[in-house]
Amino acid sequence: MTDSAPAFTIRPARTGDVQRIQELVEPLVQRRILLGKETVTFYEAVQEFRVAEDTDGRLIGCGALHVMWSDLGEVRTLAVADEWLGRGVGRALLGRLEADARDLGLSRLFCLTFEVGFFARNGFEDMGAETVDPQLYAELVRSHDEGVAEFLDLARVKPNTLGNTRMLKRL
Repeated sequence: MTDSAPAFTIRPARTGDVQRIQELVEPLVQRRILLGKETVTFYEAVQEFRVAEDTDGRLIGCGALHVMWSDLGEVRTLAVADEWLGRGVGRALLGRLEADARDLGLSRLFCLTFEVGFFARNGFEDMGAETVDPQLYAELVRSHDEGVAEFLDLARVKPNTLGNTRMLKRL
């Protein structure tokens, strides 16, 4: 009989996880899959992160949910250790972030990604030229958050996001 229990668990991140989160993300930054972030940014957003850890307590994945508006959130910094790719860690982290989004009352999730296949398999669709209504745009454009600028497809973020696909999922 095989053990069907997952070989990892998902939990909220703690400040003590920030160094390992950075270590998970750095290879993806080097490969230009994720945008780099300063250490202080990870600490400021630690409450947005969920982490996956193996049965020995080692962090093997991470992901964050950032609220952008009353009904809209962004999946950020979804990363899985190379040796754990293809074993359901990313899907489990995304599922937890989606559950968190529903708990917060969000009905749409945005991501900016090179991993189009993964997100498409999990219900996200290419936003294409989709825009928000002018009144919401006027509110969101006031934000200093780079994720909001990416969602709005503002020119100031284009040099850092060339080749990424803006995707959306309705919950």
